[in-house]
Amino acid sequence: MSEWKQKRFWTSVGVEAADDGFAVTLDGRRVKTPAKTLLVVPSRSMAQAIASEWDAQQDVVNPLSMPHTRSANAALDKVTPQFCEVADMLAEYGDSDLLCYRAESPEELVARQTEFWDAALDWAADALGARLVPCPGLLHVPQDDAALQILRRQIHDMSAFQLAAFHDLVGLSGSLILGFAATKAWRPLDDIWSISRLDEHWQAEIWGEDEEAQAQEAAKKQAFLHAAAFYAHA
Repeated sequence: MSEWKQKRFWTSVGVEAADDGFAVTLDGRRVKTPAKTLLVVPSRSMAQAIASEWDAQQDVVNPLSMPHTRSANAALDKVTPQFCEVADMLAEYGDSDLLCYRAESPEELVARQTEFWDAALDWAADALGARLVPCPGLLHVPQDDAALQILRRQIHDMSAFQLAAFHDLVGLSGSLILGFAATKAWRPLDDIWSISRLDEHWQAEIWGEDEEAQAQEAAKKQAFLHAAAFYAHA
């Protein structure tokens, strides 16, 4: 038995102002999320991006081709009702940030981590007011609580739409600091992504490229770039 798929039932897609943002309409009727919440987003640019996704659908709706819609749904249906829990979960990354756990050998990898990861930690100390300290090896070393609380407050200051995007930036990069770096245009997004994959790229240089791993990374990078774009619209 074939899986049921939603077919396109609308002719026109529009954007209109709402009381607390902008709504997307299909033949004049406002779009709702899977949880039946009105899909009202904080900026016209975000609403237009969502509208473009709906307008691009052909005979059968393909949700995988609608990343802005899916992110907005997540912000409204998942993040909004449990905002504090999501924010606290992301804040925990600060105490085990990717950038703080360093290789002890070989020297070339140690040098590369020092060059790129120290630069990110230095940026965070200046731009975010929180200094995280690197350590050799993989054993957990607690970070300064005052620094972690500073980062936590900045996460809690985000909107639900920003937090939905930030969730993906942090989860995909494995780093709270790099998640912040992507939202604040510390460096080009391609560079920030490469910094998050420094260990994997090192291994590929030593052992050779793996096609499956490359495909997985490409998909994750695309999701990372989308999350940064969604945050910018928020």
